[in-house]
Amino acid sequence: MKQTLEIIARRRSLRRYDPTPLSVEEKNAILDAARSAPTAGNMMLYTILEITDQAIKDRLAVTCDNQPFIATAPLVLIFLADYQRWWDTWVIGKAEERARALGLNPRRPEEGDLVLAACDALIAAQNAVIAAESLGIGSCYIGDILENYETHCELLNLPPYAAPICMLCFGRPPADEPQRRQQPRLPREAVVQQNRYRRIQPEDVDALYQAHTERYYPDGNYPLQAENYGQVLYLRKFTADFSREMSRSVRAMLARWREGEPG
Repeated sequence: MKQTLEIIARRRSLRRYDPTPLSVEEKNAILDAARSAPTAGNMMLYTILEITDQAIKDRLAVTCDNQPFIATAPLVLIFLADYQRWWDTWVIGKAEERARALGLNPRRPEEGDLVLAACDALIAAQNAVIAAESLGIGSCYIGDILENYETHCELLNLPPYAAPICMLCFGRPPADEPQRRQQPRLPREAVVQQNRYRRIQPEDVDALYQAHTERYYPDGNYPLQAENYGQVLYLRKFTADFSREMSRSVRAMLARWREGEPG
């Protein structure tokens, strides 16, 4: 158990990679760890796309907020929330017709099904991350796969009930990679509450982000004319173009999911 906890504690995002490919055994170990993840009703509501086509990796490096390291990662996996597999199974097996014969009301995948499938996909992804770390292989989550939804649907040939939720890049650290430092985390008492949700109060804010402020802005000189750490995140991330595009893409994803396939 101690070894597992140490692996979790030491894990950091890695954005530079040794060009050496992962072995077949290493790749299969990572994928099998993902497949072993907890899953809602044992339905495995996800699909993992391994991106081996360099042209697609090059394109993703642009569409995912212009991050060139995506194109150089030895292993790139995209985790899809996937109800398409089950929907196709039900269509082939005439499940709707059987439901009607039994006096039940058929339905199509809805918003709740998408969220549940997204949970399955993310749980599987984190299993892959921990497995890779145990093998000395670093990783980096790419949330920007949620952007440019229509472009990614075309690029990856995605049907209506398969939606990109996260992307992971994997590779070994290069020989000159400096020791990776853990990013500050919120204090335990801020994220672990008892029984009922408690909203933060004005007197809580300074302590809540103290570690972040001391790490990044010890002299109190905040960028973007911000006056505190909260304003920095609001101006740099929350109101940024990529954040607005992500919300637009998710709305498009939901609309397509609700519309589904004709028939």
